[in-house]
Amino acid sequence: MCMVIFAPIFAICAFATCGGYYGQVRVKVDCGDNRQSNRSININFGYPFRLQQVHFKAPVCETKREEILFLDGDFSSAAQFFVTLGVITFLYSLLATVVYVFYQNKYLKNNRGPLVDFVVTVTFSLIWFLSSCCWAKALSDIKTATKPTKVLLLIPACLGPENKCTATQDPHWARLNASVVFGFANVILWAGNIWFVFKETGWYRMGHRYPTRSSSGKREMRQRLYSESSFDLQEENFGPQLSRQMSVNQTRKDLGIQLCREGSFNNSQMSYSLPQTYLGQPVIYGTKGMS
Repeated sequence: MCMVIFAPIFAICAFATCGGYYGQVRVKVDCGDNRQSNRSININFGYPFRLQQVHFKAPVCETKREEILFLDGDFSSAAQFFVTLGVITFLYSLLATVVYVFYQNKYLKNNRGPLVDFVVTVTFSLIWFLSSCCWAKALSDIKTATKPTKVLLLIPACLGPENKCTATQDPHWARLNASVVFGFANVILWAGNIWFVFKETGWYRMGHRYPTRSSSGKREMRQRLYSESSFDLQEENFGPQLSRQMSVNQTRKDLGIQLCREGSFNNSQMSYSLPQTYLGQPVIYGTKGMS
């Protein structure tokens, strides 16, 4: 999400600060013979920084005529490459935003979208780095070529000791300095997005399907095996005691059942058996004695 938001903004800031730059150098020439005194010269330059085509008119103190002079250097290739890359990045960012929002299913289909996005992201990261370095070097050369002291050396009238030449205005470089900063900000942004795009590809899933065992993973595996082996040993130690206790309980239970059965059988014998009595022989009493 951060990539979708900041990539177009950083791209616009990069090519806008470089492509729309306009600078001016102002010098003043004062001839010693007072023929042309306090003559101010304005030198305007800007994107694409073809300084060899920037011309200005300088007075010739020996006569009342003027001559046309040119600045030195051509830095258009680095500047145009930087601006073109910013425009392409801006357009690609808008296209990627539309795909992410409205065509997410087609983007993930057959894993082609993430792979293309990964390759483009890596390419933009490298190109932004090269372009920013080239543009930073070109900007340093532009500052040197448009330095007022360097411009005064191009004017023949300033080489004479009787003439006086001074610089009255220097170019403002804050905008071009910001363009270099935004260039390297794009490098950081696109390079940081490589990891998030890589996670969407099939290569990341394959790596997680078959993970490699690191030293910490091996250490955790050894600790887990050690804990499981110690638990098994505890079970083996407690096993005989549990079996012995279970056998004793089973014996007690069987003995109780047997005693219960014997007691019930004796009770049944006692309840169903009749007591034996001795009757003996009958006693017969005579009638004589009774009378």
